[in-house]
Amino acid sequence: MAEIEVKASQWRLVEVGRVVLFNNGPYTGRLATIVEIIDHKRVLVDGPSNNEKIAPVPRHAISLANIILTPIVISKLPRAAGTGAVAKAWKKEEVEEKWGDSAWAKKREQMLKRRSLSDFDRFKVMRLRKQARFEVRKAHAKVRASAKS
Repeated sequence: MAEIEVKASQWRLVEVGRVVLFNNGPYTGRLATIVEIIDHKRVLVDGPSNNEKIAPVPRHAISLANIILTPIVISKLPRAAGTGAVAKAWKKEEVEEKWGDSAWAKKREQMLKRRSLSDFDRFKVMRLRKQARFEVRKAHAKVRASAKS
C-alpha cells in the first residue's frame, strides 16, 4: 500500500475559543472570542480587554457576517464559559499581545493612521518618500559606477 499523508486544513474554523475581529457595528475594530455557536449564522461572543484604552466587548450574539475570524485560538476554552473564565484564559493566552505582534494588526493600524491623515500630512509623506527614493537611487548609482571600473 502507498503511504498517505493526511494534513489538516488551513482554514480558520468557527470554533469555541476562536478570536474574532469585529468589522461592522458598534464594536468595529475590537477583539472578542467565540464562547458558543448558536447556529450556522450566529455565535455568542465575549471580549475582555487588558487595554485600558479599549473598552471590553460585552457578551452578546452576533452574525458571522459582521466578524472576521483570526488565526488566534484560545485553546481548551469550555463551551459557554463565563465572563471570568474567558477573561482568565484571554490573559493566560496573551491574546492582545499576539494580535499586536501580528502583521495583520500592524497593517490595519497603518491603514487607519493613513486614513486619518490630512491633505498636508499626505503631502509631507509624499515628499519624504521622494527623498528616500532619491537617496536609494544615488547609492545604487554609486555601486553601479564602482562595479564598472
